Amino acid sequence: MRLLGLLLAAAILIALPFFTTGYVIYLANILLTFTVLCLGLHIVIGEAGQFSLAHAAFYGIGIYVSGILGTKFGVPFPLTMLLGGLVAAVLGLVIGMLALRMRDIYLALATFAFGEAMQWVFLNWDSVTNGPNGMRIAPAWFFGRELVTDKDAYPVVVLCALAMIALTILISRARLGRAFRAVRESEVAAQAMGIPVQRAKLMAFSLSAFFAGVAGGMFTLFSTFIHPESLGFSTTMLALTMVVVGGL
Repeated sequence: MRLLGLLLAAAILIALPFFTTGYVIYLANILLTFTVLCLGLHIVIGEAGQFSLAHAAFYGIGIYVSGILGTKFGVPFPLTMLLGGLVAAVLGLVIGMLALRMRDIYLALATFAFGEAMQWVFLNWDSVTNGPNGMRIAPAWFFGRELVTDKDAYPVVVLCALAMIALTILISRARLGRAFRAVRESEVAAQAMGIPVQRAKLMAFSLSAFFAGVAGGMFTLFSTFIHPESLGFSTTMLALTMVVVGGL
């Protein structure tokens, strides 16, 4: 039944551009992008049991890094997305090294503070982000082809989403995923079994930020504009609600 469900979902994704309007394709692109964003939040909260409220900040970092590289320097899409994810992952690692000294509500407050600080940066770093006026994003280039419309971007968005879903499954089934779940259930028991607890937490935090940065890169495929107001706490809460309702 699970395989049939996956095949049905794949068939719907393939057939969608042939039977729907441009706006429906835009919504599908947004949903697939948020799928990847929520997978990142799932890794840090659902798998590793660490609470984070900075996801919109890493998502914004991915958008701005990808958008600036593509718009101002003409870097092709796959590279902009990967670089956006890597920059977010490095920042996630740095923030994790500081924030993961805390636990529970204090960890949530520390990551919330980072998210609010990053929105302030997006709003006030005019020379890079164009501040409160928002930033125009040039159409992405994918292997020599310019992705102008939502329908042009849709196949690439689907491929990216499927790749990140596959990566999530691989992580979950690997030794790293088992270490995450052991830390989530009991840090003391995990340490007794020889699992480096702090390293596992940092990996979860960094991977979560990487997924958010990749989702930001996917956003630049079909959107031509980004405003800092859309990268605030409400976006983090939307992703968190999706993960909690969908099942941690």
